[in-house]
Formats: sequence, C-alpha cells, structure tokens
Amino acid sequence: MMKNETYMRRALELAELGRGYVSPNPLVGCVIVYEDRIIGEGYHIKYGGPHAEVNAIRDVEDQRLLTESTVYVTLEPCAHFGKTPPCADLLVEKRVKKVVIAAVDSNPLVGGKGIEKLEKAGIQVEWGLLEKQARQQNSRFFTFMEKKRPYILLKWAQTRDGFVARANYDSKWISNSHSRQQVHKWRAEEQGIMVGTKTAHFDNPRLNVRGLLGKNPVRIVIDKKLTLDPNSHLFDKSIPTICYNHVKNEEMENLTFVRLEEEFSMEALFGDLYDKKVQSVLVEGGSFLLQKLISANLWDEARVFTGSPTFGTGIPAPIIDKPAQKIEGVFGDRLEYYFNH
Repeated sequence: MMKNETYMRRALELAELGRGYVSPNPLVGCVIVYEDRIIGEGYHIKYGGPHAEVNAIRDVEDQRLLTESTVYVTLEPCAHFGKTPPCADLLVEKRVKKVVIAAVDSNPLVGGKGIEKLEKAGIQVEWGLLEKQARQQNSRFFTFMEKKRPYILLKWAQTRDGFVARANYDSKWISNSHSRQQVHKWRAEEQGIMVGTKTAHFDNPRLNVRGLLGKNPVRIVIDKKLTLDPNSHLFDKSIPTICYNHVKNEEMENLTFVRLEEEFSMEALFGDLYDKKVQSVLVEGGSFLLQKLISANLWDEARVFTGSPTFGTGIPAPIIDKPAQKIEGVFGDRLEYYFNH
C-alpha cells in the first residue's frame, strides 16, 4: 500500500505542474509502473493538448510492457470525446493490466463511465487512493461541477491595525513587492478576477498579470448604475471583461455588459459566471464586497496579507470568524490562508 501511495503522490506532483495552463480542464497526473519501476510519466500540460495518460504512455520506451503494468492516475480517465479522444479507450487499446484512480470525475460526461469502460475490457480498477488530496488539488473543478458555480477565492491586504485603505480609499502600499508579485502568480492561476465599484473607481486597476508569464483572467466588475469612467483601465478592451449592472445588456469585443435585476443576489451573478464557464474567481476587493461574500457564506478560500504599516483609521478590513488554517511569512508580510469547507 505504501508503494501505491508513493506512486500516486508522484502523479499528484506531476499534475500540479499544469496549474495555470489547463483550466477549465482539471489538473491530472499519471504514472505507469512495471514490476515496481516507473516506466512512464505524464501530466496534462495545457488546455486542448494531450491528457496525462496519453503523455505517460508516450513516455514508455517499451510499449510491450504496458500489458503487465499498473497505471496510477489522479482523476478518472475520460470516456468522452472533447478536445482529445477518450483516455479510457487508449488504456483499453494498450491493454494495461490495472488502473488505480485517486478521484472519480464529477463531470456528468465522465462520472463513472471511464471506470465502467475499463472494467468491461477486463482491466482491474481501483479508486479512492489519496482521494482527499486529489479532490483538494482540483477544488476548482469539483466546486464548479458539484456546486454549479465558480470556486470563489477572496484576497486582500490589511495593515497591522486592520485597515485595507485610508479614509480617502488610498491603499498604496500595504504589502511588500514580493507579496504583490505573488498575487500576479495567483491571477494567472484563476479564470476570473473581480472587484466592486469603489475599488474600480479609486484604484483604477488593470487586473492583469504582470511581471511573469501567465494567462490573464477574465475581468469582472460590479457597476450597478454604470458610474465608472468609461476610460478607466477595466474598459480598455485589452482583456475580456464583464460588467454587471442594472442598466443594459451589451456585447462588444472583449467587453460585455450584463444587466441584473435591481435586487440581484451574488448567487445569481455567480450563476451567470457558471453559465459562461468561468470556473474560478479571485475576488480582490473592496472590503464591502468581500465582507458581503463572507457574510453570505459564499466563498471557498481566502488569502490575507498583513503588512507592516499602520493607518490608525480608515476602511476596516473584512473579518472571517475562524482561525487561519495555514500561515506563511513573505519577506516580513504575514500571509494567512482560510478554507471554507
């Protein structure tokens, strides 16, 4: 059993290498073992490219060994045609001896059908090995499939005395340059990034990825009465942007206005993002929007930087009424992680 876990942990390590490149597909890693020796490894490298099982099989020098090999894969092999052919069919075609799966796929196009296809072909199948770790790794994918909404990740920076901005909404700079660079990495890993009206007005943010290579998330702003300056960065059409409002529906290149009811709920907004296939959203402010989501219990994870400055007075930081599950230091800043399981 320990050897099984070792191989699956290696598959999970490989899967992680795809973070930021494969969404909306899940992260998947695969290891192929013959007589207690790894003979092939692979992971899903980028969206639209070959899946983990395909890359792992291609990595095996002597393909004849596959009929006596065990395949360890972090997610149930797909059984449907998407951007690529079904991986379950490939494993059947190669007549592998056994497949060990960490987590069963929640996608209704897959859920259990890959396992069924393998078993019908006479391949031994086991599932549930390191399932918790595999589901946690793909928390965005599973949340999207099972809760029918994006994975909601909250992020803010606060002063040592608990403020996110001064009374005039100026917030430069609470966290240090290393923390700010970390945020750009996170942006590249999520599909959407959201702010409220006041943050958009006072900060005029670009909400893009800077200082590193990475995909820009879809920008999302709430501007109920369309009071924001049309010349602000968010409306420059450089990146796909969605503006939720009470005034109009309009679509143009890289800019979509979505009209919501006067008394709309955040659930309705996230439901629309689900329909638009936005699998995860990084919410970067402001304090009112963040606290609204916390109070509605409409969040999955929060990452909170506490910098060294103090403001004495200003806009209070949101409050999460539970202890942080993980704490890190970032060159003098404190970074706390909260998970809303």
